[in-house]
Amino acid sequence: MLRSLGVLITVLFACAAAVITWPGFFRLAQHTPFTQIVAMRGLVVVGFAVLAALFLLIAASRRARGFAVSMAVVCVIAAAASGITLGMRGYGAATLPDKGDESVRVMTWNTLGNATGADSIAQTAVAMEADIIALPETAAGVGEEVAVIMRDLGRPMWVHHEAYNEDVVDGPQAWQTTLLISPDLGDYAVIDASDSGTTMLPSAVAMPVNGDGPIVVAAHAVAPQPRYMSQWRSDLAWLADQCVEGDVIMAGDFNATLDHMTGLGEGGGDLGWCHDAAAATGNGGAGTWPTSIPEVLGSPIDHVLASSAWEVSGSIVVTNLDDAGSDHRPLVAQLEPAS
Repeated sequence: MLRSLGVLITVLFACAAAVITWPGFFRLAQHTPFTQIVAMRGLVVVGFAVLAALFLLIAASRRARGFAVSMAVVCVIAAAASGITLGMRGYGAATLPDKGDESVRVMTWNTLGNATGADSIAQTAVAMEADIIALPETAAGVGEEVAVIMRDLGRPMWVHHEAYNEDVVDGPQAWQTTLLISPDLGDYAVIDASDSGTTMLPSAVAMPVNGDGPIVVAAHAVAPQPRYMSQWRSDLAWLADQCVEGDVIMAGDFNATLDHMTGLGEGGGDLGWCHDAAAATGNGGAGTWPTSIPEVLGSPIDHVLASSAWEVSGSIVVTNLDDAGSDHRPLVAQLEPAS
């Protein structure tokens, strides 16, 4: 009887471990609690490894050895599977390639309501030679300060902005998203997406005025808290729709990893027709949030994506600004026009 119960528990545990490890296969990556669990794959690896060690200790007891060893084996397989997944996506490339004449560098940084300060944003953007800067949770005034500092450092930028609930006085900066674009890319104008964009937090969609150049989207999806799951799924679907087949560059805080984008790609893309720059260049597993834990354990929820009009030549998750004030790390990607 006890042996049968042990087999049943082991089988149920193995099923649960499989769903946690590959929720996209079971079409559960966008459902609580699997959404929240798989978002932290690095911690999932650690969790299964710790459980494996505990079961091996229990296996010292002859009476429970068979059950404990079986459970430990399941934990080891689950930890290895998640670890291999992260390894294939990449744990972090350290440098960007040299920037060519046609290269475009895209930086995204959720600044936590300007916790970093305009100077830190500008200095980082100039050091990274950024041409496009997506700044979720950054007010227009802060973006203008960034642009002024960058201009004084020899790298002028145009400032674009999208905001929700503008009638609320002193509302949270999470209701604002700022987008900076280099004049070298041409003139841009932000279209009004407030009636059909991301549901609770704004995403800015900038179109080239003369029609020549990429559509640029600064994205901000709501976090997948249990009470906001339907809005979060709607946000991801809307962002996927913006990644059309053509010339699109999208960057920002998606509050989603590649696991959550399962089923939202088109034509081999990761989200819509767009490909994830970090995953393409060995950074897809490096966590951009939160800065309080190492990037190998964090969640890669900030992304730069581009359509087939662009090839990705490099990316980097900036880890030396973890004490700058934000709970997100900047992500920078270098894109080249597709041949």
